[in-house]
Amino acid sequence: MKKIIGLVFLILLFLVFLLSKNSVDDKRVVIKFSSWGSQSEISFLLPLIEEFEQKNPDIKIEFVHIPQNYFQKLHLLYASNLAPDVVFINNYYLPKYVKANLLEDLTPYIKRDEFFQKSVDCFTFDKKIYAIPRDVSNLVVYYNKNLFDRYRIPYPSRGWTIEDLISISKQFKTKSNGEVFGLSYETDLLYVMPFLFSNGASVLSDDGKKLTITEKNAIDSINLYSDFANKYNIAPKKSQSASRTMAQMFLQQKIAMQISGRWLVPKYRQEAGFDWDIINFPSGKKGSIVNIDASGYALSKNSMHKAEAIKFIEFISSPYSLSKLAQSGLIVPARKQVAYSQVFLDSKLPPKSASIFLDIIQTAKPTPVNENYQVIIDKLNQQLESVFLGKKITRL
Repeated sequence: MKKIIGLVFLILLFLVFLLSKNSVDDKRVVIKFSSWGSQSEISFLLPLIEEFEQKNPDIKIEFVHIPQNYFQKLHLLYASNLAPDVVFINNYYLPKYVKANLLEDLTPYIKRDEFFQKSVDCFTFDKKIYAIPRDVSNLVVYYNKNLFDRYRIPYPSRGWTIEDLISISKQFKTKSNGEVFGLSYETDLLYVMPFLFSNGASVLSDDGKKLTITEKNAIDSINLYSDFANKYNIAPKKSQSASRTMAQMFLQQKIAMQISGRWLVPKYRQEAGFDWDIINFPSGKKGSIVNIDASGYALSKNSMHKAEAIKFIEFISSPYSLSKLAQSGLIVPARKQVAYSQVFLDSKLPPKSASIFLDIIQTAKPTPVNENYQVIIDKLNQQLESVFLGKKITRL
């Protein structure tokens, strides 16, 4: 009987401990923070959240991880008055939230000269800044140096052109007897954008008010991109790639060059069994101009704890935090101090030419967007399906 009484007493003590712990927790200000991201990316983020909580014991960060259909679910949260206080967002969707008056003006909380100006531009509307940039996203050309060496083809150089890209790709087709494609082929407009920009075309006008994808130089650029797979056969058609992604084909050494972004670096560092590097996108009629986008931290206007939320945004976007996130290899930091540091430009890790990610920011162009941008892109991607399968177009 004494043992039973003792056991009950211990259980009661434990319950009291839990209740007292919860009561302490309940006194903390809870800040909800939403973000997308792979498990690898989140593994770098969670320790930063824990560190912030340790330094700020009066604040608890409730992390809302939405790995898929992020913006669809975020729309629902706002519609249900359950919006997070701090929202990780990109420049594609930001105008929709600004137009709906859902985000706070963060202009007073950013030191512009500490960031790449174009990352700030991505989040600037009506001369107000609505998110603190975390990273910039731009496109480069990955290339397999071993394949270039095997077929005795000179590496691409910084002054190359789109004509050079086609010529090099044709050499791979000939010298490999069709075993190796010269170039990747992805039909999402994201990967077509550098061909548009470098030829003086775009989806929207710079102010986002006019649809310009219907202009002749845009149509010509789209047809040219389609020709890589359907006329020159230097890039894999859908039937040739089957279910493989371009990254998988690059790793299998079936593609010598791939147009993509920084997000592939961790994967290639871990899985590529060959020497690889990056080079800037080749020049078109207007030069080498790639699309530059940004992701960053915004504050919901209806947040009940704005001071605490701002405190978290300042921490998570600080040089210290961005240095930690940059160690993943996944991002191009928006802060110049971090981008030009050894953390990002680590010569011991591929790509050796990592500085190209920074150099091309000078000539890159922020993607013109408006509140309907993603709807426009979705419709265009559907419209262009037949074009990327080989159908020529004269107008859209």
